[in-house]
Amino acid sequence: MRFLDKTVLVTGGAKGIGKAISIGFARSGAFVVIMDIDVEAGNRLVSQIISDGGRASFIHGDVSSEDDVFRVVTGTVEISGSIDVLINNAGIGWTGTLLERSTDDWRKVIEVNLTGPYLMAKYSSPYLATSKGSNIINIVSTRALMSERNSEPYSASKGGLLALTHSLAITLGPKVRVNAICPGWIDITDSQSDKPSKQSDVAHNQHPVGRVGRPEDVADACLFLSSDEASFITGANLIVDGGMTRKMIYLE
Repeated sequence: MRFLDKTVLVTGGAKGIGKAISIGFARSGAFVVIMDIDVEAGNRLVSQIISDGGRASFIHGDVSSEDDVFRVVTGTVEISGSIDVLINNAGIGWTGTLLERSTDDWRKVIEVNLTGPYLMAKYSSPYLATSKGSNIINIVSTRALMSERNSEPYSASKGGLLALTHSLAITLGPKVRVNAICPGWIDITDSQSDKPSKQSDVAHNQHPVGRVGRPEDVADACLFLSSDEASFITGANLIVDGGMTRKMIYLE
């Protein structure tokens, strides 16, 4: 219960990695505020957390909307009285190809994945600064460091988020610590069936640790970086990928 009496705001906190983060903090005693565009999933998760003995609340909002961000941040403070940890997890993938993608599609990814965390930090920081040991964690991606074909909007947004992390760490220090986590291949639950997808042995064996990642792996990293044990860590990037980005892969 190391986060007892702490308020943790998780964007995109209703499903996948965000869901595991929300549950992890709730099980550690925190009051968790879940921000998501999926109302049904958000309310369902709050009910699950409460039934498990935790504390949580859901506020609908889109991180790319400045009005929504302001409303969710102030709403969180009205409900709990503070914000101690901000987890910028909300994000979207890319569509189309370099030659066919519309500029609007490019802008949407940047707005959600990069402008959203910036706005969340901007409006949350005055409240975070009043809380001892407060911090922000940006959920980035190993695609900030490496790419697939036609992933330009996503890679650019995540690369920008990595740079935003160390910039915020300098701006908000020493009162607020700011760190990034770069997840690799994480086997998230299917948003429709809510059942875990099954990966092949080939997929597992691509990882030096012998398996594909789980959402809980990212949640555990968030719990560590938010704890007093990480009080000397800021502006850092923790790669949580089972060693995959360090493995050289050749065609056989």
